[in-house]
Amino acid sequence: MGKPKEAELARLFVGLIFSGEDVLRRGLEELSLLFGETDSMSESFSFHFTDYYAEEMGASLFRRYVTFRDLIAIPRLSEIKLATNHLEEELAAPGGKRRMNIDPGYLCLHHVILATTKGYTHRPYLRDGIYADLTLIYRDRSFRPLEWTYPDYRQDGVIRLFNQLRKKYAEDLKQGAFNRC
Repeated sequence: MGKPKEAELARLFVGLIFSGEDVLRRGLEELSLLFGETDSMSESFSFHFTDYYAEEMGASLFRRYVTFRDLIAIPRLSEIKLATNHLEEELAAPGGKRRMNIDPGYLCLHHVILATTKGYTHRPYLRDGIYADLTLIYRDRSFRPLEWTYPDYRQDGVIRLFNQLRKKYAEDLKQGAFNRC
């Protein structure tokens, strides 16, 4: 019989979809207040895979990925998603239209998980109306998408980015170079 043990701490990240640098700047400030110092931020990727956000946020959208220096206990993912949903509401334009979409998740050595409010066959329920979406798995020295992985997470540049983030995360684990959030 296996003995239960706590999971390793994970690297918190957020995927941000936005249209303007002003809301990006404000969102990053607020996210730092919630989750601490940022560890890295990707370049902006064009977000053109769906028009799902166009009516609410505009047609010319970008995505950035941001990681945070402090590692998290994995069970915190639900509360983090609830906090980012609240932040989306705070950043909304008058009238309530979102100006930024914030998708929190975590990276560990084996996979990348996103938090979502939408259940589906590959999304186990966590708590408080939040589900876990298995987005990427690590196999043969690289993250790999799955049949349900969102198109923007399938891009070669995004896979390379998450491989780099995994490498830094593994180094941080070895050196103990992190705080617990």
